[in-house]
Amino acid sequence: MGLKPTGESSAARFGELYDCTYADVLRFVRRRAGPDSAEDVAHEAFLVAWRRLEDVPVECHAARAWLFGIARNCLLSDLRGHARRNALSVRIASETLTTTDPDDGLALRLDLVTAWHQLRADEQEVLSLAIWEDLSSQLAGRVLGISSAAYRIRLHRARAKLRQLLDTATFPASTADYLVTERTI
Repeated sequence: MGLKPTGESSAARFGELYDCTYADVLRFVRRRAGPDSAEDVAHEAFLVAWRRLEDVPVECHAARAWLFGIARNCLLSDLRGHARRNALSVRIASETLTTTDPDDGLALRLDLVTAWHQLRADEQEVLSLAIWEDLSSQLAGRVLGISSAAYRIRLHRARAKLRQLLDTATFPASTADYLVTERTI
């Protein structure tokens, strides 16, 4: 079965592509990802297909294989995101242990994790680019698609919010200072 040529309506062509391949792409992703993220990854693949509709092969089987490649890349991107978030949680936990008393260390980690999860995702991203990725404001701005000045403003606001969320009296000064002080970028 062939898909409509690119001269046809983009919406009609995409609709036919979706009808012809969605179930197969979803099964492809489900075999590689958990059920929690399979539909999101499959939809991301079709979003890419919509954006690159001119690149989608006309033949249904070829389009299906092309979408498998796109879905695989979306899945890998999703897995990298999960790995980064997990690594970030581990780094937060390991970098907050500055005390010899295990109970104090646990309390520090819990306070920091609680404060971290109260931040919006964009605030977490801005802080992680500065603290854990150690990127300059120019490079971090490029990652986020904004100017370095806009990045510095967002970083300043995210640090201020984290400062507000943390009860610095419960943290050793070195831990709280490391997390929220502005370093030269």
